Amino acid sequence: MLIGASIVVGAVGWSGYVLALPIAMLFPALWAHSRSRTVAAFVSAGYFLAASRGLPEGVANFYDSDLWPGLLLWCAASLCFVLVQTALWSHRLGWESALRYGAAAVLMAVPPFGIAGWAHPLTAAGVVFPGWGWLGLGAAAAGLAVMTTRWWPAAAITLSGFWLWSAAMWTDGIVPEGWRGVDLELGESLGRDSSLDRHRDMIATVREATAGGARFVLLPESALGLWTPTVSHLWQDGLRGRNVVVIAGAAVVDPDGYDNVLVSVWAGDARVLYRERMPVPGSMWQPWRGWIGQGGGARAHFFANTIVDLAGSRIAPLICYEQLLIWPVLHSMIYSPDMIVATGNGWWTSGTSIVAIQKASAAAWARLFDLPLVTAFNT
Repeated sequence: MLIGASIVVGAVGWSGYVLALPIAMLFPALWAHSRSRTVAAFVSAGYFLAASRGLPEGVANFYDSDLWPGLLLWCAASLCFVLVQTALWSHRLGWESALRYGAAAVLMAVPPFGIAGWAHPLTAAGVVFPGWGWLGLGAAAAGLAVMTTRWWPAAAITLSGFWLWSAAMWTDGIVPEGWRGVDLELGESLGRDSSLDRHRDMIATVREATAGGARFVLLPESALGLWTPTVSHLWQDGLRGRNVVVIAGAAVVDPDGYDNVLVSVWAGDARVLYRERMPVPGSMWQPWRGWIGQGGGARAHFFANTIVDLAGSRIAPLICYEQLLIWPVLHSMIYSPDMIVATGNGWWTSGTSIVAIQKASAAAWARLFDLPLVTAFNT
């Protein structure tokens, strides 16, 4: 029953609906009430595998292969979560189990385990305690810890009360005045088609967005493909006469690898605005290449450029995979940004809820810290 319940909690909590995120907060109670370490391992596996159920199909789409590589990666990705939860499980309900769960939650929130720290129940803090900021984060963490004790019914009732109140008052986040996020439906061609016609079409899309008065236009991850001086000049010329700044995804390549970046470009200049802190492990971030003397793969700038300044605003950028983790967003929140910008290129997630989960996570963090959110995704 516990294993079955953990699967339901993982599937429903991480269904892509932001208001469903608090369901994930039941996981600590299921974990703590396991009768043995083996059962705790299966409960943890059931929760994580259900929460990340879109991965096998997504990997198959990305590599244009059958499901087997995705299934292997799906199981391998769950290993960190299961090992941490199993190792720290305690058969004693009480403050010992609360402290052990707290330790597990911290380990899964920060590197190295936090690199695969998807489906963290703490993400629901923004739905249960919107606008509470760090106090809400602490309250959610305390609630999760109490869920592992004999007083879990009281914690569940309290968290549910806040959740229902929040759901009744919930509204979509406000996009800052003058900003516009542009979603695209260009599939796998985005970032791969570097033709002049494609760039002209993208510039035309930006011009259409400015017709409504937007001064800042956000495009998805990889929208500009390889970032070169030629592409930079092309876009500056295309924006000439327009009072607009474009923020878009691109890749900066050198002999040792590449950076997944956001660039800002306007008629007068262009620059790399942000370098991704945590690219997708395996498909993008491949540190083992450096260990064997090979180049290639995306670099991870773990704790760099936590916020960026643009036209007087302090922005916390989150590219794709970073939206599924805890530490990138919390690291940015330490520096009190004015808004969150979230981009992604999710063409490979077709048929899954991965993009919806990314959007829900970003929305939850924005609501927790009462910040405007601008998003742009390609599907």
